Amino acid sequence: MQKIKRDDEVVILAGKDRGKRGKVRKVLEGGKLLVTGVNMVKKHTKPNPQQGVAGGIVEQERPIQISNVAIFNPDTNRADRVGFKLDGDDKARIFKSSGMKID
Repeated sequence: MQKIKRDDEVVILAGKDRGKRGKVRKVLEGGKLLVTGVNMVKKHTKPNPQQGVAGGIVEQERPIQISNVAIFNPDTNRADRVGFKLDGDDKARIFKSSGMKID
């Protein structure tokens, strides 16, 4: 079971976007995440009339290392760590600070 999953709200801990919050769009191989509105870069694209691409400068999101994010705890309005708790046969994610279940 992963500590951070798709659609989790996370806080950026390090880098140029430190302090920003966003939703995880995708979890990639190698411990990286795509977070909405974070780590935006400008990419120069060539026009491709066959595919209807107009070329120019496009802004897009790049992956961010999973170690540079923490899950957002809405109860405390702060970043938090993730732990696991066994509930019978079920394994659930919890916030470390409060012990509350995550979704």
